[in-house]
Amino acid sequence: MSDKVRMTAMNYDADRPAAKNPVKIMDLSLRDGHQSLFATRGRTEDMIPVAELMDEVGFWAIETWGGATFDTMHRFLNEDPWQRLRTLKKYIKKTPFSMLLRAQNLVGYRNYADDLAYAFVDRAAENGMDVFRTFDALNDYRNFETVVKQIKKCGKHFQGCICYTLTAPRLGGEVYNIEYYVKKARDLEEMGADSICLKDMAGLMSPYDAYALIKELKKHVTAPIHLHSHFTSGMSPMTHLKAIEAGVDIIDTVMTPYAYRTSHAALEPLVMTLLGTNRDTGFDIKKLAVINEILEKEVMPKYKHLLDDSKMSIIDINVLLHQTPGGMLSNLVNQLREMDALDKIDEVYKELPRVRKELGQIPLVTPTSQIVGVQTVNNVLHDTPEERYKMITGQVKDLCYGLYGKTAVPIDPELQKKALKGYPRGEEPITSRPAEVLEPELEKAKAEIGSLAKDIDDQILYAIFPVTGKKFLEWKYGKAEVPDSVKPITMEQVKERDELVKKAKAGKVIEKPENAPEKSEAARTFNVFIDNEYFTVDVDPVGGAPVISASGPAPVRAAAPAPAAAAPKPTAAAAPKNGESVQEVNGTLLTAPMPGMVVRFEKKVGDAVKKGDTIMILEAMKMENALVAPCDGSINAVNFSVGDSVVKGATLAVIG
Repeated sequence: MSDKVRMTAMNYDADRPAAKNPVKIMDLSLRDGHQSLFATRGRTEDMIPVAELMDEVGFWAIETWGGATFDTMHRFLNEDPWQRLRTLKKYIKKTPFSMLLRAQNLVGYRNYADDLAYAFVDRAAENGMDVFRTFDALNDYRNFETVVKQIKKCGKHFQGCICYTLTAPRLGGEVYNIEYYVKKARDLEEMGADSICLKDMAGLMSPYDAYALIKELKKHVTAPIHLHSHFTSGMSPMTHLKAIEAGVDIIDTVMTPYAYRTSHAALEPLVMTLLGTNRDTGFDIKKLAVINEILEKEVMPKYKHLLDDSKMSIIDINVLLHQTPGGMLSNLVNQLREMDALDKIDEVYKELPRVRKELGQIPLVTPTSQIVGVQTVNNVLHDTPEERYKMITGQVKDLCYGLYGKTAVPIDPELQKKALKGYPRGEEPITSRPAEVLEPELEKAKAEIGSLAKDIDDQILYAIFPVTGKKFLEWKYGKAEVPDSVKPITMEQVKERDELVKKAKAGKVIEKPENAPEKSEAARTFNVFIDNEYFTVDVDPVGGAPVISASGPAPVRAAAPAPAAAAPKPTAAAAPKNGESVQEVNGTLLTAPMPGMVVRFEKKVGDAVKKGDTIMILEAMKMENALVAPCDGSINAVNFSVGDSVVKGATLAVIG
């Protein structure tokens, strides 16, 4: 502990009696904290320095996993998600681990088959998970059935969640009222919930609504009540206090460096607020100060470049108007920025509640927040006065079919009919439990990935994320070079970066290193803004300019067909590489309407297509968009492969 901390750490716990009914605390810093503030980019190596100290605090549990971590770790950090659990268990030995499980969605963005759900829960428990915080985006508890069976079979804690949302500024409007939440809590207790969580993912719960709701829940269920409320709107600290007065059992908080904005309220002020009361946490503020100092000085500097410092206020009052969780909101803003359409953000806010209502007034939480958010962006950018929903995502079609479950109110029938026109599973929606129509997935995934997967954990990772999962396994086992973009940075690199920014802001010339490459003709000029100052920067793409760059029908270059063994299924020609022969191809171009990642091809080079046929699937913000042929013809060229990232306007295929 530093001298400053020692000097300010008063002997506040002298003659401090133990509280009769202490509030239990779950810490979210190692999962939801960094997911909310810096896009889930927290690395395991930066959790280890505080792990043993956090184990000594006395938390009810520490959230270490689930949510977006499984996706982000293998995709952006080159980390094995399963290994994080095993590593942290070596340092946190007394405090239970908690994870956020998206019920039948597991840690992905759709419902997975029962065999995969059983296997995932089993392996999570085996790797060290103790508390399974389980939620369904639609609050359809039929999606709990499979995972709950396995949680109970493994002897672990099943925490059932109720996703909190509103259709009015305060509790009591249509659909989402006290009666709704009481019924959901009773349903969870009947399922065997060991505790019940109110999951307020957008920070919508007001203090007096929290008091009334928790008072009522305590009358009707005996399971402990746990409150999870994001800070986004600024209400959560007040909401916590009223919930505590109402008898809530457990509260979620984060350590101060990971607090506020779209994250959660800080732990330390709550500890001091409850000091000496009958709900006193009993936590040692001096221990918390030591943890804070390590996070502030040794960890957060590595991630400050990911923090959104564009706003002065740490409160986003707009969330009370559009109800979009903070993480989803930042994704929407980034998506619009990449599409040069940030000026459309107000139209997105206006369209979003309309889309949500037409899709059944669904709560906005992963993955439904993405489903509503991405569809809203598609509507704003692609609809015309004559036609709405011109580009419907695959996930909206799945929702309309019933693959996510039953919505709170019926989906707009005209939209549902349009979404299901030509839908592969059928044009009539289902009413059964969604997973009942899904074929087993795990054995198929094992056959596809083959020997690249060394164990069941690798196989499950691939089954949930086939495109990025395969890429990660190639990195993991040395089959492909690990790109610099997924490698960790050191404090030395942080200092070097800060020094460069400091020099740039001071107007000092930065000398060109001796080994710097010469600028090519492909270099493009960008304006870079730093603290309201801007600098002109030339960016030179490695490997030369993109192969196909036309924005309309024009002669383009295409690769000679790739060997069949190296091609995806169905096959598609890969982009030309240095040294490969190319040929001129004329035709109509299929361009990317948005930035995204190629996830699969429905057609291959040489296939005949009709106007409107799906050629490929492009993933944007985890949602899949079917890109269709703009005309009749045949596929003459494909310029990208599965797993490639593309920018808006990139030429994806040529139809001749």
